[in-house]
Amino acid sequence: MKATGVVVEHNPFHNGHAYHIEQARQSSGADIVVAVMSGNFLQRGEPALVDKWTRAGMSLANGVDLVVELPYRYATASATEFAAGSIHLLEQLGCSSFVFGSEHGKIQSFLDTYHLIHSNRDKYNHAIRQSLQAGNSYPMALQHAFLAVAQDSNEFVDLSQPNNILGYHYVEAALSQSYSIQPLTIERIGAGYHDFIRQGQSIASATGIRHALFEMMEIPGEFVPKETLQALTGWYEHYQQYGSWEQFWPRLRYAILSNSPEQLRNIAEVSEGIEHAIQKHALVSATYSEFMHRLKSKRYTWTRLQRMMTHIYTGFQESSRTTTLPDAVRLLGRTDKGQQYLGQIKKDCPLPIVSRLASSSSEFLRQDTKASDLYYLGYESGEVHELVGSEFKRLPLKI
Repeated sequence: MKATGVVVEHNPFHNGHAYHIEQARQSSGADIVVAVMSGNFLQRGEPALVDKWTRAGMSLANGVDLVVELPYRYATASATEFAAGSIHLLEQLGCSSFVFGSEHGKIQSFLDTYHLIHSNRDKYNHAIRQSLQAGNSYPMALQHAFLAVAQDSNEFVDLSQPNNILGYHYVEAALSQSYSIQPLTIERIGAGYHDFIRQGQSIASATGIRHALFEMMEIPGEFVPKETLQALTGWYEHYQQYGSWEQFWPRLRYAILSNSPEQLRNIAEVSEGIEHAIQKHALVSATYSEFMHRLKSKRYTWTRLQRMMTHIYTGFQESSRTTTLPDAVRLLGRTDKGQQYLGQIKKDCPLPIVSRLASSSSEFLRQDTKASDLYYLGYESGEVHELVGSEFKRLPLKI
């Protein structure tokens, strides 16, 4: 059986994701689609709307055959590290290709961009540092650096676009490690990454769907498969809340104020004295939104600040960040075809495939368990708190 891989958050799974899965299968000629999915905290530094098990169920019901978890260490990291961990897992799982969505939509341009940057690495990295020191955001610094080395930017990828940035780092992760897995891309259709819902369309961004949920308290059913609608409705009926920093703010605020500035400085990504501003604004902010608007500056993107908050909330320290790639595969769910594929690759997979946490001593999985427990504790509802400690009891989903 031939497998292709996708890197996902599915927060939540929507019609655009269904299109991605279908196109991934078609463009790669694969029998199996393997998804590496972020756990309960995401790359943009925020809690997931619903937990990873619920999101894995949405994925398996809509074309994915195998869902494995991207460890917290990589799921909440910069685009470079997020991509490195994801593509490593897909390579170890024997995928012949991976397929990502991009604004550009042409894989050759991604390959040409990688080779151009790789052959001008020192100049490129120097230009990034200069742009960041000038106060530009990371996406803008990437674009400035690329223009510094490109002869004709029209022939290459626009690295100011969010999916192009991630796509470039996926390609970089595969080529820089000389993996056998081959990159493929499809052009994103419908809404852009940050767009809100537009009537008359069948595809909306996950950002737009979450906005509708939080601001209008309704699930835009025309933009999601029925399984997503059922899963979101069921979650809310049972727990009366969705995951968000606004919900988690009292506990995040406690985590900020219960630490000294010196302790905050040891947290991953907290640097350059920002710990003092974090505590100062947490003291006077009644809501997460108020806090973030006080803290936001030109120097720090919203995403980078949110990743700091995620690490403060989970107590993830700078010393825990490691260049070691994931050392185990945490299986979240599979279909019958996915189970057959696991049987095919199990003997040759270089990493242990973990169905029961008790059978693994992986430090990555220990971090994931802690993050999951803290995710459930972030909710006000006592019903959700019953899920604390459930990681050791959960078995992979089968659909």
